[in-house]
Amino acid sequence: MDEENRNSTSYRKMENVDPNYPLDGKDDDMSMAASIASSVMTADGIEDTTGFAIVCLVILIGDMARGVMFPSLWLLVETLGGSSVTQGYAVAAFSFGRILVSPMFGTWSVKHGYSQTLLISCSILLVGTLFYAQAQNVGRPEFLIFAQILLGIGSGTLGVTRAFVAEVTATRNRTTYMAWITAVQYAGFTVTPFVGAFFNEIFQDTDFKIGLIRINMFTAPAYFMSITVALTLFMLSKHFQDRTRSQNPKDIKKRSAKRAAIDDHANQMTVVGLSIYDCCIVGCMMLNVATKGSIGCFETLGISIAESLFGISSTIAGTIVGACGTVGVISLLSMGKISQFLSDIQLICGGMLVMAIGILSLTVIEEDDENPSWRYLLSIFMIYSVGYPIGHTAVIGLFSKIVGRRPQGTLLGWFASAGSLARLVFPVVSGYVEHYLGFVTLFYILTGVLGVSTVVTLYNQNTLTMLSQ
Repeated sequence: MDEENRNSTSYRKMENVDPNYPLDGKDDDMSMAASIASSVMTADGIEDTTGFAIVCLVILIGDMARGVMFPSLWLLVETLGGSSVTQGYAVAAFSFGRILVSPMFGTWSVKHGYSQTLLISCSILLVGTLFYAQAQNVGRPEFLIFAQILLGIGSGTLGVTRAFVAEVTATRNRTTYMAWITAVQYAGFTVTPFVGAFFNEIFQDTDFKIGLIRINMFTAPAYFMSITVALTLFMLSKHFQDRTRSQNPKDIKKRSAKRAAIDDHANQMTVVGLSIYDCCIVGCMMLNVATKGSIGCFETLGISIAESLFGISSTIAGTIVGACGTVGVISLLSMGKISQFLSDIQLICGGMLVMAIGILSLTVIEEDDENPSWRYLLSIFMIYSVGYPIGHTAVIGLFSKIVGRRPQGTLLGWFASAGSLARLVFPVVSGYVEHYLGFVTLFYILTGVLGVSTVVTLYNQNTLTMLSQ
């Protein structure tokens, strides 16, 4: 039996473990957690499908909280007397909320278990949707921004949900399952705006009010989310089997020579004062920043780019982005097959290279003229349908593999915070760059960020591959 098969079969129910199972020196470090023991792993799947499905639902509602509200958010800001600056703060507030709590929720999942952490976060998300629904009654844009922060806090469990998936999946299939949950997240913020647009169409001439309850195009998405989050809380409380991470000394087995060599290499210090392992962790976080920040710029300026450079209306541009996002979900669901032929390093570099080419193709446009629309379509397709979903998902899988059997909740929480920080900083900086230097300069900068990230990843591919085993 090879090493990967031993890793996958180490996930078994505690009561079913054979007392005569050999504990010789040829086995890897297989410290088992109670959270892992409650789920029976096969070589290619998860027996605890209910828990996995509920976690996917938590991920979906987390990004639906911004996706469903997106089509009416700007109109609500205008109604409250806000400007484009207010809109920027309202959008950034969501990511700010996630940054505040992602590491903390990750730590809680390790100390108190997944169930308690997810119940608390979803309860906050429910309160956030109800506050959002009252923003028009309050009549202050500051209240809307506060509601957006609450929505961000309630959805700040990406590290927790990824840690859950990492603990109940075999290492060799880690990237596939990470792709599945990333597909769910990606659908949440790129596909569900169609739901918000539906509410806009249905309730655009409706304003029904009873006391504090008001139903119109601004509040209908929020109440829809309230109902969805409430159903998710019910599923968590009734059907989710909790997992708390703990180690039993009797379950610790001797390391193999290969595992010991990998750990020794990982613990070597570098010239910057960090171990090789720490450098790889930081490096993966920087790759997360590069990919999330780049697509964050297009989320912020994509409509403006379409209108000012290509003469494409906001409605058509939104449809293009939504359609390419849907293709991106299909790409993510195909990651299992793709990863059979390409390694994580190849997927990361290939994804970032496709993103860079898509952005670079926009540098040949004329800023004062109307350019052919096919260039915009091609660029958005390469970024949203191929480059970002594949490259970013492979980064998540690689990071989780490098963390290995260490408690993943806290580190994946910091990983998620790094991505949220990128979604804050990159859009703001891109706005200033575009204002003072123009779109073309911005495209060159983003291409440079992705290009340097690709070169650094290729240069360190041997170390990254070794530590991810």
